[in-house]
Amino acid sequence: MKVLYTAEALATGDGRNGHGRTSDGKVDVVLAAPPELGGSGEGTNPEQLFAIGYAACFHSALRLVAGQAKADVTDSAVGARVGLGPTDDGGFGLTVTLEISLPNVGKDEAAALTDKAHQVCPYSNATRGNIDVDLVIAED
Repeated sequence: MKVLYTAEALATGDGRNGHGRTSDGKVDVVLAAPPELGGSGEGTNPEQLFAIGYAACFHSALRLVAGQAKADVTDSAVGARVGLGPTDDGGFGLTVTLEISLPNVGKDEAAALTDKAHQVCPYSNATRGNIDVDLVIAED
């Protein structure tokens, strides 16, 4: 693969409670575990950052494939929910639900575009086989 872009970030502290910053300074956040995990919730957490990244990346892939199909993506959106929980082997794992809104496209076409975007999206390709990803077409 020819790398077109590389993002760099550094996390300090204890990981979930500390600080995160990209090398260019455009993202600079306080990290804090959510109350559900015994933290203060007074900062962002890795799951929130992953949810934003996945939603944005998937929306970009969706707009790409929709553009190729000449589908109307006006007012389209992608929401992401990232769940964290224990696995059977004592570790932790993630689940993802992506909710896709294509208000100007019929349900069958929206499903086809969503499936195609799931094949194109780098986050989907990185998580395939590792994380359960549920694709939900919003009822617009």
